[in-house]
Amino acid sequence: MSIQTSEWTIKNNRGLDILGNTDHPAGKPKASVLLLHGFKGYKDYGFLPVLAHALADNDILVHRFNFSCSGMTNQISTFERPDLFAQDTWNRQVEDVHCIIDAIHTGAIDGSGLPLFLAGHSRGGATTLLTAGRDETLHLAGLITINAVDRCNGLSEEQQHTLLQSGSMTTPSARTGQDLPINAAWLQEQIDDPASHDVLSLCTTIRLPSLVLHGTEDPGVPFAAGERIASALNTQVTPIQGADHVLNTANPAPQDGQISPQLRDVIELITKFVDTNHTQTPI
Repeated sequence: MSIQTSEWTIKNNRGLDILGNTDHPAGKPKASVLLLHGFKGYKDYGFLPVLAHALADNDILVHRFNFSCSGMTNQISTFERPDLFAQDTWNRQVEDVHCIIDAIHTGAIDGSGLPLFLAGHSRGGATTLLTAGRDETLHLAGLITINAVDRCNGLSEEQQHTLLQSGSMTTPSARTGQDLPINAAWLQEQIDDPASHDVLSLCTTIRLPSLVLHGTEDPGVPFAAGERIASALNTQVTPIQGADHVLNTANPAPQDGQISPQLRDVIELITKFVDTNHTQTPI
């Protein structure tokens, strides 16, 4: 027997589609993981499906999905919906996570009754922390971050002023060659409610088992960000030696089964973390 992957679509509270895949273990799952992609990422990006399949091989049910405003569909060669990418905000990402958790709880998606872990890469790591920090009633079994950013806003004062004045800005996608729009609403919600967007402050309120993984050679998000997150969570960062931002994994990942040593380390660490903590209260 081998793992099976199923596809699903749910509507969020705004009527937008959240596209997801569930990777099912061959046997009875002991826990589930909800895997959050990063900025300009998507559910099938690079190491994410490899990680999901490996966890499923270790009897963990894994959900991976595209945020409703990621701009991505199942046509992965391009951002097919740049109009939705423009509307993305932190609040909308947190709302999407809540919708998926609700769908699991109601049985619309598999995993009801299993201990649920949130795991996020890069910006998805920050969304994981915002979700848990804003709502302690979710009954999560634990949190996992991989090369997570430790703040919601990395723009300079000048960039923020320009965005608010013009109403939008663009960010290039090296993968597709597109210039993707970002609306000022992304920044305005942070200005209107800074406490709900203070990643490190929210971390200090979280009382969940947490695994903070960070690559020692990440050129985009410095290792110090992982250290600050871990400190705020009252835990220790686990360094992934030699790992860059995407765990030394190409996009798309190689199809020959070769896994980078860094990704293999992450798989082993997450599997051990789930094994240790999966007896926590399920949703």
